[in-house]
Amino acid sequence: MSPENPGFRHFHDQLQTLKERLLDMSARAEELIDLAVDSLLTRDKEKADAVIAGDREVDMMELECEQLAVSLLALQQPMGRDLRFIISAIKITSDLERVGDHAVNLAQSALRLIALHVEITPTPEIEDMARRARRMLAEALDAFIRADGALGREVCKADDAVDALHDSVFRILLTHMMADARTINPSLELLLVSRNLERVADLATNIAEDAVFLAEGKQIKHHLEDLGRDRPHVPQATG
Repeated sequence: MSPENPGFRHFHDQLQTLKERLLDMSARAEELIDLAVDSLLTRDKEKADAVIAGDREVDMMELECEQLAVSLLALQQPMGRDLRFIISAIKITSDLERVGDHAVNLAQSALRLIALHVEITPTPEIEDMARRARRMLAEALDAFIRADGALGREVCKADDAVDALHDSVFRILLTHMMADARTINPSLELLLVSRNLERVADLATNIAEDAVFLAEGKQIKHHLEDLGRDRPHVPQATG
């Protein structure tokens, strides 16, 4: 299809719209994570309630992105990198919607901690996890939009640090619970917080893997590219 063809221009206008909607959805999901963590650290019930209410917006964004992507697939029959982008975009909208769900889980933990009326300060590791997971999410989406495979791979590597922090949080909270039974319930809530942040980092890794697929046409999920001859054959689109 020629670039001068009106159909070509319409397709790429729609593709640009999909990119913009993905960026909007990612930004909103990141905002909800920030707000949820802030509600936890400051014991702010209003912020936690705002996160729970805001998740509906992310859900609606998911539907909009999916509908646009499916329309592009059905009506335009894209090929090469455009096809990889649209297929990956459908998966990414689902990942971002799940990020919104994890933000709600964090906000609900904040509300339960407020209701417990037991003072237990979140470990610095939890704040570090939140910063790292949030940064991973932003960089993963950036890598995908710019088709930057190198940045996508860096985001994937960053997941190891978040996993290590999650393990550290578990050990710290276990020590608290063994030392003082009164800390068991709040410690369990903080462990749930840590688990949700670890899952956000996992979802960012999923997006980063899709960025590598878009940029290089290679699947790196489950370390497929390291399997050599045992790797199942997956036809790669050109372009």
